[in-house]
Amino acid sequence: MSFTLPELPYAYDALQPYMSKETLEFHHDKHHAAYVNTGNNLLKGTEFEGKSVEEVVKGSYGKNQALFNNAGQHYNHIHFWMWMKPNGGGALPGKLEKKIVEDLGSVDKMKEDFIQAGVGQFGSGWAWLAVKDGKITVMKTPNGENPLVHGAQPILGCDVWEHSYYIDYRNRRPDYLKAFLDNLVNWEHVEEMFETATR
Repeated sequence: MSFTLPELPYAYDALQPYMSKETLEFHHDKHHAAYVNTGNNLLKGTEFEGKSVEEVVKGSYGKNQALFNNAGQHYNHIHFWMWMKPNGGGALPGKLEKKIVEDLGSVDKMKEDFIQAGVGQFGSGWAWLAVKDGKITVMKTPNGENPLVHGAQPILGCDVWEHSYYIDYRNRRPDYLKAFLDNLVNWEHVEEMFETATR
């Protein structure tokens, strides 16, 4: 099962003004495509050929760094495109909101902690909402790492590599994270991943 670059679920200009057409073209067509192509080359002849992307991510972590970097970033980006939608943000689905309030205090507190995780991730990486031991938690990881390799199931992630925001926000990472949460997040997809993670 080789890696395949998914189509974007919306037009390149559909997330403007919060994420520009230029950012999406570079991010999807160049960066994500490179993870797919490099990952496929590195998969050849390994024990991970034919395995799902999740299995490759978990299996290569700490064993095959180059493959892990590309598989991790492929996994992260497959979901990153789905975690956004035109006219995103807004109210959270009821069940998800209830669990966030229960585990993190309030939706506002979750957003504050999520932004802080993204801003506090030195260099490249990701900010996450993940389910660990049945609870929703805020996490951050460097580079292509994700919660899967830390015993958690990601339900929302925001890419804080510079290629994700520099064209639109320059060095204003906090503004990008706030725009992501308030205007881009597809909370229905987050809820689907939450339900899968808590089954």
